[in-house]
Amino acid sequence: MMEQTNSPMRIEETRQRIDGIDSEILRLLNRRAELVLEVGRLKAEQNLDFHVPQREEEIYARLSAEHTGPFPAQALRPVFREVISACLSLEHPLRVAYLGPRATFCHLAAMERFGLSAQLLAMRNIAEVFVEVEKGNADFGVAPVENSTEGVVSHTLDMFVDSPLLICGEVVVEAALHLLSKAPTLAEVRKIYSHPHGLAESRKWLERNAAQVPVVETSSTGAAAEIAASEPGAAAISSELAASLYDLTVLHRRIEDHPNNLTRFLVVGKKSAPPTAEDKTSILFSIKDRVGALHRMLLPFAERRINLTKIESRPSKKKVWEYVFYVDFEGHASEPRVQEALARLQEDCIFLKVLGSYAKAARSEA
Repeated sequence: MMEQTNSPMRIEETRQRIDGIDSEILRLLNRRAELVLEVGRLKAEQNLDFHVPQREEEIYARLSAEHTGPFPAQALRPVFREVISACLSLEHPLRVAYLGPRATFCHLAAMERFGLSAQLLAMRNIAEVFVEVEKGNADFGVAPVENSTEGVVSHTLDMFVDSPLLICGEVVVEAALHLLSKAPTLAEVRKIYSHPHGLAESRKWLERNAAQVPVVETSSTGAAAEIAASEPGAAAISSELAASLYDLTVLHRRIEDHPNNLTRFLVVGKKSAPPTAEDKTSILFSIKDRVGALHRMLLPFAERRINLTKIESRPSKKKVWEYVFYVDFEGHASEPRVQEALARLQEDCIFLKVLGSYAKAARSEA
């Protein structure tokens, strides 16, 4: 009986200690914000960049190395991402253009990379994302570049041929798809909307569970959710964020046909990122049309044991049967072995463009 009597008292005492810790965290957050403002003033005096992505990665790496307690290790990055995002907003509201509308996976990727305190600007197409950054109306842009089941986003690759922007980061999101609607059950759904990729990635589930329901293609999964929110009997294949933003019910979760459906997004800006512990570099090049030409282009990387992670060809659109190759490889452009490989590659190229070096992305769930 004594144990039962004391237990509520111990719970209350423990809660009071938690409240005290919360107050201390708030005090330290305000102290951190004060120091960030001081750094902002010093940057302004010295005309330095207010946002340094490398600094964020260093913070995450240091905290992960120091972490030993019961707090979930996977929660460190999202918690401190919001702390960093909020503090950055005190220096300068970070403006980020992304392929909209709201609630798309690109929107999720922008939130994942820059946090909720950034000013996220939805653009109508990928070209607008690039233009907003080029004009200085946005500090960074976020655009999709490939999906693990549907392949490359060719429009994004094509933009790099003429754009002066550089790749300064990447975000990889697990694109979980859900069936959302105002209708209480699937039986009351009369039409299903989604982006063509969303419909393709859910084809088997639709055939098994909603074969008689008409499907309609939309410009994005976010646009599909917007329609589902206003049209009676409509449903959308979209993200959980869309359910929250448009007040929709999740009728069925994880309806994508393939597990680990990943979408990779590129962060573009006007400067490349400095080296980190694990980097990637992206390049574009065009070669003369002759036997064995591509093999010769790849030899400089093989000879220096540089791992290629992606190679994609695109028509140059300047000459018939002339192609541009997009290549990702491990390493930073500042490394001597990478510089040697690029110099050797340059000798046989019609043109070579280094699109940027950046830290490898950690996978996140949407």
